[in-house]
Amino acid sequence: MLGGTFDPVHLGHLRSAVELGEALRLDAVHLIPVHVPPHREAPGISAEHRLAMLAAGIGDTPGLVADDREIRRSGHSYSVDTLVSLREEWGDEARLVMAVGHDAFLGLPGWHQCERLFSLAHIVVIDRPDHESPLEPALATLIEGREVSSVEALMDRPAGQLLRLRLPSRMAIAATEVRRRLQAGLSVRYLLPEAVERYIADHGLYRGAGAGVDESSE
Repeated sequence: MLGGTFDPVHLGHLRSAVELGEALRLDAVHLIPVHVPPHREAPGISAEHRLAMLAAGIGDTPGLVADDREIRRSGHSYSVDTLVSLREEWGDEARLVMAVGHDAFLGLPGWHQCERLFSLAHIVVIDRPDHESPLEPALATLIEGREVSSVEALMDRPAGQLLRLRLPSRMAIAATEVRRRLQAGLSVRYLLPEAVERYIADHGLYRGAGAGVDESSE
């Protein structure tokens, strides 16, 4: 599970999803657009458009799935509810992983039913080399005794552990900057998949739309 606003989905999202699947040897990576973010303003582009752009960007890439379960669900998009849905679908013995960026990881204690997350899935933190500072006490307590150092140790059980993972590419693309360029009429070539760029042009998206919603979800 890799959630976010995907507003719009860009090559950094998709490359991270591919590398995550390879590193963890996953059967599938479900990219799940958030419907109603719990703690921030909703994206200016509808969930339906964001899902369509995600599906267009994924195309026929093996192992990547554009998952609409949060869009189909009413109310706020809480990760714990999404994991419950995935667990019901895949069964008690499946290895489920929720991948989060480092910034989202730092805010984990404030997530809805955060203690329950580990009963449903492993958490993989897509780490950044420039984040080496000590953890806040609430986060340190939440993950105490859960951190493992290898994929093999992570996959030893269906849920409950945490792994920090640095992906090879870590493409530094920000959706905020993509939206700014689109609004200004500047090129987004090589930032977005061509299919997503065409979709945006065909539907007249991001012309004067608001910017500033970040990519993490709860």
